[in-house]
Amino acid sequence: MAELISRSNRQIHSTEGSAALPNDDRALDGYLAALGRRVRSVRAIRGMSRKVLAREAGVSERYVAQLEAGLGNISIMLLRRIADAAGLPVEDLVADPDHQPKDWILLRELIRKAEPRVIDGIKALLSGEQDATAALQAVHVDRVALIGLRGAGKSTLGRMVAEQLGWRFVELNREIEAEAGFSVAEVFSLYGQDAYRRYEQAALERVMAEPGPVILAAGGGIVADPVTFERLLAGFFTVWVKATPAEHMGRVRAQGDFRPMAADKAAMDELITILQSREEFYARARVTLDTSDATVTDCATRLLRIIRCYCLSGCPWQSRNRALNST
Repeated sequence: MAELISRSNRQIHSTEGSAALPNDDRALDGYLAALGRRVRSVRAIRGMSRKVLAREAGVSERYVAQLEAGLGNISIMLLRRIADAAGLPVEDLVADPDHQPKDWILLRELIRKAEPRVIDGIKALLSGEQDATAALQAVHVDRVALIGLRGAGKSTLGRMVAEQLGWRFVELNREIEAEAGFSVAEVFSLYGQDAYRRYEQAALERVMAEPGPVILAAGGGIVADPVTFERLLAGFFTVWVKATPAEHMGRVRAQGDFRPMAADKAAMDELITILQSREEFYARARVTLDTSDATVTDCATRLLRIIRCYCLSGCPWQSRNRALNST
């Protein structure tokens, strides 16, 4: 009987399932490869080496390497440890982002925190029972956030321009330090990246709750937390302050800051990897200000012109684009 069942199973797999199995294998391989790319991207965005991620997750570095290479099947418990170490829900690793709304991570977090009456209103909007246009809010045009990798000049330029405009200047990392009672480096060392991101999100919420015009210099890694970054994009007119990798490195080292890279020959490769992994997020800013091969005064003048054109002139977006392109 056992032999008959075995022969029957072989016949089924060799006929009805013969075309499906290779396709299923290819789909599985494709999914594992995409999962590996997401893990590698998350690690790079957070500025974590493979060794650091493995240590924080309590897994071997070889396992992380195999995971990122898309090799073999993955234990869900080990994958959960990887997600915890990276500071994000495991569903953000396993879900296919192409099958989710663009702002799904922010929407999910806002819905989780919403009161029941707000949820009822959201359901009414999504079902078409209310006019959705009435719920839309414009970006606060008297609130500007500067994003980009450290060493681009966010704090220097933000402080200069805020003083000229008579606006408040806030450096988000200083707000985090005031809340935590430790330096940013100490927060990372004592509590880890996940705790730092919680401090960062709370600090951003406090800044957004305070009235009045402001220029905010965000930390370079704010893009590592999707919820915090989406809140920033929704609440501020964002400017990506960028520079070449060599200038980023030179300015950071001039400040005596080597996080998260050591002062060795691999430092530039690390910085380029981090910058490349974050570029698509930084590029979501409304405007890009390139500070490469430019003086601080020239960059401050250009940033002031950008803010005045967008926030103070009231000109239509097409006109603003033309004006900004001429800076």
